[in-house]
Amino acid sequence: MTSRTGFFLLSGVLLLVALLCVGEGVQLIATGKPLGIGIGICAFVIPVIGVWFLRQTVRFGRDSERLARELEAEGGLPVDELARSKGGRIDRASADAVFARRQAEAEAAPGDWRVWFRLAVAYADAGDTPRARKTMQHAIKLHSTEPARSSTA
Repeated sequence: MTSRTGFFLLSGVLLLVALLCVGEGVQLIATGKPLGIGIGICAFVIPVIGVWFLRQTVRFGRDSERLARELEAEGGLPVDELARSKGGRIDRASADAVFARRQAEAEAAPGDWRVWFRLAVAYADAGDTPRARKTMQHAIKLHSTEPARSSTA
């Protein structure tokens, strides 16, 4: 199963569970008892949080894919230059060396979303997913504030 298939499958399950929670919340509120009403209201809040999280995840994926396509069209995607074990695991020293280079590039050009995109990839290669995500969000923000290029230039 591909990650995209898994994502859609789990998204469908999340939406189904959200609908079930809302249905249960309606039934609990209909009891008219204070405890039932309180739990019923909570049954509405939980699906809202889940759907919000799903929306944010979809937006992040869509935006980062858009940046990757643009960078690929420019020929600026990072090249996989990491040393790997026979089993395919990334060599930590190799990932650290690439990361140091990418970090220096980001420090030298802090307003360029491209270097932040490549730094996010380096974080991911180093196994630091939270920082990779935060760095990619920064690249997305920089890209969205970048002035549009003129096609006649």
